[in-house]
Amino acid sequence: MTLNFKQLSFVFMFFLGINGVFAQLGFSHEIGVIAGPVAFQSDFGIRNDFETNSGNTGIGIGIVHYINFAYRADCNCYTTDTYFNDHFKLRNEISWNRTQLNHFGEYAERGPRLAAHSGVANNFDIGTQIEFFPKSIRSFQAFSYSFAPFISLGVHFTSYNPEVSTSFGDGNINNMFNFYQPWVLAADPNTIEDPFLFNGSGTTWSIVGSVGTRYKLTVLSDLMVDLRWQHFFNNEVDGLDHNLDSNKANDWLVWLNFGYIYYLD
Repeated sequence: MTLNFKQLSFVFMFFLGINGVFAQLGFSHEIGVIAGPVAFQSDFGIRNDFETNSGNTGIGIGIVHYINFAYRADCNCYTTDTYFNDHFKLRNEISWNRTQLNHFGEYAERGPRLAAHSGVANNFDIGTQIEFFPKSIRSFQAFSYSFAPFISLGVHFTSYNPEVSTSFGDGNINNMFNFYQPWVLAADPNTIEDPFLFNGSGTTWSIVGSVGTRYKLTVLSDLMVDLRWQHFFNNEVDGLDHNLDSNKANDWLVWLNFGYIYYLD
């Protein structure tokens, strides 16, 4: 956990440094809160199965900060009218999401060990995205239209802390007899530590993309909705990384955000 804290501190300071550079240029700022349901896609359940996708859902919350290039806070005026300034914003975010994970589908119905196995994906994120607004940001702020759609792409640093549990047998997660036996047979017998279950913490990078829109509420506030896709560069985020052929992708999630944004300047 100490290592994770040091890594998070380094990433946090790195993003602060980036934001400090832009802040010195006098760009204005926005701050907001986001929350919404999360659908976590992992090694739990069956790929492309509706029951799995609808069952393994959780919640996410976060704080967002925007750098608005279209407006200068130091002079209370618009910036130079360039395409970049009028169509891009920098979004910084600290967020947390938690999802209860269970096995669904035909294999869980026929296999008591699978049905008894559950987990929790618990993630803390910090990162930056660049948002592109096809319509003019200036015109949106001047109430020329009510909606401002956008797409975004960025990188997040994730600290994950999954939980593993089972109600099969004696309920001991260190007893491999309590878990799906094909996982056990496919594991490397020379591995001293648990080869496919991860009941600890770790860190990874992830790529984040989203599509959404803002709605102009008042001169200094917007409502926002966006649909996010986040792909982790790690397959242990859910606490499970088995060695069967069906394990073909790293963990990822879809998050539907609803937010409130306030203009500070």
